[in-house]
Parts: sequence; C-alpha cells; structure tokens
Amino acid sequence: MNSIEVKNLTKKYGKFTSVDNISFDVKEGEVFGFLGANGAGKSTTIKMLCAILQSTSGDAMVAGYSINKDPDMVKRNIGYMSQKFSLYSDLTIEENINFFASVYGLEGEKFEERKKWVLETAGLEDRKRSLTGTLSTGFKQRLALGCAVIHEPKIVFLDEPTGGVDPVSRKNFWDLINELSSKGITVFVTTHYLDEAEFCNRIMMIDAGKIIAGGSPGELKSRYLSNPIFEAECRPADTAINVLDEVPWIKSTAFFGEYIHITLKSSESGNAAERKTEIEGILEKNNIMVNRIERIAPSLEDVFVNLLEKESE
Repeated sequence: MNSIEVKNLTKKYGKFTSVDNISFDVKEGEVFGFLGANGAGKSTTIKMLCAILQSTSGDAMVAGYSINKDPDMVKRNIGYMSQKFSLYSDLTIEENINFFASVYGLEGEKFEERKKWVLETAGLEDRKRSLTGTLSTGFKQRLALGCAVIHEPKIVFLDEPTGGVDPVSRKNFWDLINELSSKGITVFVTTHYLDEAEFCNRIMMIDAGKIIAGGSPGELKSRYLSNPIFEAECRPADTAINVLDEVPWIKSTAFFGEYIHITLKSSESGNAAERKTEIEGILEKNNIMVNRIERIAPSLEDVFVNLLEKESE
C-alpha cells in the first residue's frame, strides 16, 4: 500500500522550473530517500507534499488526501521537520514539547504519555527545564524529530535532518528513523549525504528538478554502474585528475574526499587488473606520488556522479 502517490508534480517560479513533472510512489512504512545536490528541487518537493507550498500543476496523494484539494487534512496526518532548526531556542525543552503537543490537540494521559516518549527518545529526561538553545546540534535534531511526531502521524517528512551534525549523532539519528519505520511510520527524508542513503529502503534521485533514477541502493548500483572503479590515494590529486582525464579508456574521474575515484569504460572490464598497473605507471610518469590504488565496489555517490555526467552529455 502506498503512503504517498505523486503524479506529474510541477513547481514554477515565473520562467524558472524548480520541480519538473515528477511522478513516484512511496510505500507505507518504508524509509524513502530523496536525493540530490543543493538546488536540485528537494526542498521545494517536500514543501509541496506537506501542503506548505502550492504546486503549479500536477497533484499528490499524501496519507490518502490530495495536497491540492485537502491541504488541511494532509497537514493533520503528517509530521514535518524543516531544514533549519524548527524549535524555539528561548523556550525550555519542556515548553517546546508542550507547545507542539497543544498545536496537535494532545491532552490528558495521551499528552503525558507522548511528552515522556519525546524526552526519552531525545535523551533529555534530566534536562527538560534547560533552554533549548543550550543543546548541541545532535540533541536539537532528536528533540525536533520527537516534536514532529509527537501526534503519531502516519508519515514524517525530514528535510536535510542531519545537516551540521557530527558522525556519531548522525548515526544515532538514523537509528531513531529506523525505529519509527519499524512502527509502520513512513519516513520521507531528503539529504545530500549519499552515504546516509544506504540506510534507505528505496531512493529517488533528482537533478535540476527532474527524476533521474530510482530504486533500492543495490538496484541503483547494479543498474546504473557496472564499470570497474578504482580509488587512488595520491598527490597532488588535482594534477592526477587532469592527467587521467586524457586517458582514452578512462570514462571519468572525481574527487571523493582526500581520494579520487577512477571509472573505466565498460569495455575495459576484462582488463581491470592490467589497467590498475597502467594507471599507477601513468601517474608516476607525471611525477605524482601514489600511495595506494585499489579496485572498489561502487558507492551511491559514484552512481550519482555517473548519472549527472550522462545528463550533461
């Protein structure tokens, strides 16, 4: 059963098209990743699905309600955590929880039960009278998520929820996302951290307002990138990329943190072991210090880079 059904959804600002005729479904209870670079159309899409922003054309059914015809019912049945911290820093943790509980009409025993759950989930039972602004980013995000789902919605939308959060807090946050999913809540999350996308059941990739690929992490890797990929640790890395971009049997190169990823053309699959030695020789011949070159399995970031290159072609 689908929690979200998007049909030909479009958003234009004058002559500029932010979201361009996109269609997809999200299954009930799944963690659905909506991926793309900054400016790709992720936040605009999520705001339309939350009935915050009016679409130019097309429609979507969210929790069984049309975002165009029944925006108020959509809002009652979802939780939303915005890209920017959405709580009030000058209120205490308890006051923020009380405020959001009142917005969703929680009272009596139900209110006390959900308030206790939010404090426990955020790990803030002993700090409920502290000002929210004094919390670390990781605790703020957990509290914001707790407040977004305090009314137990069927669907929760998370817009770039782990921006600026340290790696340990990011992992803890994703543990919480998986806990929500295990309870049957559909989690729709936008992110540009492609390593996080590995935690999603399914993924949709968007670029310049258009859907460019979709599927599970495994499906995307097998469907869109079967070419051999090497990771090289060398310096200077920028010189290495310039040199390797001139090699005819290399499809593409890209920076990945401190390393570079080298994708061979598909016809080179059978020669991958030989090509590794040749790459090392080419780099050393150009006075590039090579510490390591090894073949790796493709990541979702490799898939995304490859798809963007196809789009530009």
